[in-house]
Amino acid sequence: MEQNKNELELRYGCNPHQKPARVFVKDGTLPFTVLNGAPGYINLLDALNSWQLVKELRQILQLPAAASFKHVSPAGAAVGLPLNETLRQSYGVENLELSPLASAYARARGADRLASFGDWAALSDVVDLPTARLLQREVSDGVIAPGYEPEALALLRQKQGGKYVILEIDPGYEPQEMETREVFGITFEQKRNTVLANASMLEQIPTRNRSLPESAKRDLLLSLVALKYTQSNSICFAFDGQCVGVGAGQQSRVHCTRLAAQKTALWYLRQHPATLSLRWKKGVKRQEKVNAIDLYLRDDITPAELEPWKELFEEVPQKLTQEEKQMWLANLHGVALGSDAYIPFRDTIDCAALHGVSYVVQPGGSLRDQDVIDACDTYGMAMAFSGVRLFHH
Repeated sequence: MEQNKNELELRYGCNPHQKPARVFVKDGTLPFTVLNGAPGYINLLDALNSWQLVKELRQILQLPAAASFKHVSPAGAAVGLPLNETLRQSYGVENLELSPLASAYARARGADRLASFGDWAALSDVVDLPTARLLQREVSDGVIAPGYEPEALALLRQKQGGKYVILEIDPGYEPQEMETREVFGITFEQKRNTVLANASMLEQIPTRNRSLPESAKRDLLLSLVALKYTQSNSICFAFDGQCVGVGAGQQSRVHCTRLAAQKTALWYLRQHPATLSLRWKKGVKRQEKVNAIDLYLRDDITPAELEPWKELFEEVPQKLTQEEKQMWLANLHGVALGSDAYIPFRDTIDCAALHGVSYVVQPGGSLRDQDVIDACDTYGMAMAFSGVRLFHH
């Protein structure tokens, strides 16, 4: 059945009892086409936010980009840099052919493999067969991209028994300058957030350390783009061309930081030789391994969780001690931290220093800016004031 060009009826809204539901444009036509499946309300919120993220990453960093979205925030976002063998093994893609676009999605999906379960994928470029093969095997709700190679589209149309949602977005589409939304019968209107992260946002550096290598600039800009499409408050840790920890939607900035830091630590601990050498029983599925590794690295596993966990291994592993974890985490350096609004207290910097952060970008403008600058100087961090707040609600 041919899609209505200016309206799309949905099964329901945010929840099954919220009917009827639809998306529509008042003027013109919808900027996307449904190639397969039936997208839901939340699918489209994820799709349209994640598409903007990868489109901007592509434009700013000139590399293929991907995002793994859940509940209107990125679980991961990345550009298409090659993966080393450790990352390939940690992300479970050691035996796959990876194009630059596939590498971007492997990175985005691999950053937080628990959160990315059942994600929405966004891809900046035409989807090739290696990327489709990677998508085809993952538990994912749908994908948005500017196009699909014929073989890639044919493969993805087989996913989920033919129900996998595939959207093709018009890459040239630009919405009107003003946007509206309705809450409790009240219509809000504002100018769209059209600001693009750029190198000038990294020029005002008040810390003693003013050195920002090109890799750090890339990761700081990546964090800013990700934050623009993350539910606020938010903090993003980025490293090696990918988000490695996103703390989204918390009421205090230090809780955002702690959440992002915890995710970053788990990302790095999944690369520990002991984690990579776990001896699985034959037949253990990929997602079962993801969940089991999370339990392996947790310190609060309960006896009820422990017994079925043991059954997944040929040889039940000895859990890493706190000392072993800290020794491993001490090897992590050069992480970039982005904040969507000013950092009000030094506690964010103190937490970040324990998780490899060397570079920071934030708007600045707090009454305690000097306290935060002093904290960065204590740890030898370089911090830039972007001058731009990136709240997203």
